[in-house]
Amino acid sequence: MTRRIEELDHVETPIGALSLRRRREPTLHVEVHEVLLGEAYLMSSLFTVAEEELARLSLAAATGDALDVVVGGLGLGWTARTALHDPRVAALQVVEALEAVVGWHERHLLPGAKELTGDPRCAFLVGDFFALVREGRLPRAHVVALDVDHTPRHVLHPSHADLYVPSGLRRLADRLHPGGVFGLWSDDPPDEGFLAALDEVFATTAAHVVDFANPLTGGTSSNTVYVATVAP
Repeated sequence: MTRRIEELDHVETPIGALSLRRRREPTLHVEVHEVLLGEAYLMSSLFTVAEEELARLSLAAATGDALDVVVGGLGLGWTARTALHDPRVAALQVVEALEAVVGWHERHLLPGAKELTGDPRCAFLVGDFFALVREGRLPRAHVVALDVDHTPRHVLHPSHADLYVPSGLRRLADRLHPGGVFGLWSDDPPDEGFLAALDEVFATTAAHVVDFANPLTGGTSSNTVYVATVAP
């Protein structure tokens, strides 16, 4: 008899106990991978539409070919894998603060992990995305897509908060090539205050509401993807 819940990995990290588990969702008869921080759910393979749209919408705003792309936050890999589906992407660097998360992909504990580890365009960079921006060391890119915090106001660690104000956004914009794109996932509806901060720094800004079916509630849920571009 198959166990309903199987813990694939459990590790203590600077932000708490992180676990990867696989379970069978009895109402849908599907296998689900999910990540928990302590008892709090961080992500689930049941809900990937907005993570994929983060890559698609960010790349749709980019012009030219041979694009250098940075994805902040590896997670279950949906944003990174979707980015690689765009043939214009020449190089993808995935910045992930937790070495264990990179290890899940390198050990192929997650479906689709081989799409990342087997693609020569893709490289993992273990590091703090927010510190790299603060120190001016984030790799320069045509597109930066970030999915780490719940929202610009609900951050996983207090040290992340300084990215979401004009001074932090300017530091990030400085790491973009002319015409470059910054994309951000958020769990909340569009935030007018954050949009105002983006408007202060970037040449164009937009907040895309991404609706998706929620199989657990039988209804619809929504996330937001912000897309901002620097001047050409």
